[in-house]
Amino acid sequence: MAGVNQRSEDSKLMSETIEKLPVSASRKGKGKRLWKKVKYQLVEYHCLPGYLRDNEFILGHYRSEWPLKQVLLSVFTIHNETLNVWTHLIGFFLFLCLTIYTAIEVPKVVDLHSLQLPEVLKADLHKLQECLPSLPNMHDLHKLREELKSTLPSIDLLPSLSGWHVMDLLYNCLPDRFSHGNQSDVCVLRSMKAEIANLIAPLMMRPITRWPFFAFMGGAMFCLLASSTCHLLSCHSERLSYIMLRLDYAGIAALISTSFYPPVYYSFMCNPFFCNLYMGFITVLGVATILVSLLPVFQNPEFRTIRASLFLGMGLSGIGPILHKLILFWDQPEALHTTGYEVLMGIFYGLGALVYATRIPERWMPGKFDIAGHSHQLFHVLVVAGAYTHYHAGLVYLKWRDLEGC
Repeated sequence: MAGVNQRSEDSKLMSETIEKLPVSASRKGKGKRLWKKVKYQLVEYHCLPGYLRDNEFILGHYRSEWPLKQVLLSVFTIHNETLNVWTHLIGFFLFLCLTIYTAIEVPKVVDLHSLQLPEVLKADLHKLQECLPSLPNMHDLHKLREELKSTLPSIDLLPSLSGWHVMDLLYNCLPDRFSHGNQSDVCVLRSMKAEIANLIAPLMMRPITRWPFFAFMGGAMFCLLASSTCHLLSCHSERLSYIMLRLDYAGIAALISTSFYPPVYYSFMCNPFFCNLYMGFITVLGVATILVSLLPVFQNPEFRTIRASLFLGMGLSGIGPILHKLILFWDQPEALHTTGYEVLMGIFYGLGALVYATRIPERWMPGKFDIAGHSHQLFHVLVVAGAYTHYHAGLVYLKWRDLEGC
């Protein structure tokens, strides 16, 4: 009887234990989900590990040591880095589209429709263009263009080109209305010298190389994408944060360095010494800046002003080539036009560096600009504006050198 009672008590105890097991597992599952929910919540500045503490005036809405999956998905959520990610990510796609557009649409030779000529002369130009392939020694067109440019302003057209048999070619290509009455061929050509020069000069030129312009576009895209990626992923871990920040600094140095390439190359393409000197200098300075940025101490918050000053110094080093360009080409409207764009670009970059270093406006009202409007977001917008301004300067350089050559 005692054994029966004992078995009954054991069975009852086991039954109670079995009934409790699902409840315990359920609670455990709820606990895990609750822990995950709490773990992926945004935290305040004082809860951050040391490597994520950069701006004490932004008080909340931080991501801290999230798993990589949650970090990637956070690109579509609201936190204090959301606009930092998207301002430069949108800028990256903007410059990607501009690069494709420029490669496809910006002409590599002079566009006949862009020439400011009357419609009658445009028709004549088309006729000349059809005739020009009959020009002897087509592989020497560059030499002919140089001779045209050097002789047309000062000496008579006919003697300077007689060795090229161009007189007959132009006579055959000129519309009939230019060959009426008792005028000789020479008189016709002399009276039409300026008009003919405007018509045929663009057709005699080879397009200049585009690589400095596209190097700048590549540098801009690398900078914008690196910055966007850095702001998205740096909260994952200390090691990834270190890597991403170095990539971000390398992108800034690449943007500044490659921004020099179009103005320096196209301004001094006819003077290889100064072209190589300026381009070599800014390239070495950019590489040196990247190497300095690899030092771990470079990331400390107290070095914020030094970081901004270093990149600002890189930008200010471009004043020398710009002044040199103005001295050489003071009488060229394109030189003034491009300088205007470059001054505007410098203003955008300078304001960006100033805002970044001073942490305005969040230092005036800590916590009020955590999500939108803080200094780093303004810095990003100004960088995109400066790079876009420089893109337009590059288009002016391309058109100028395509038309003028050396």
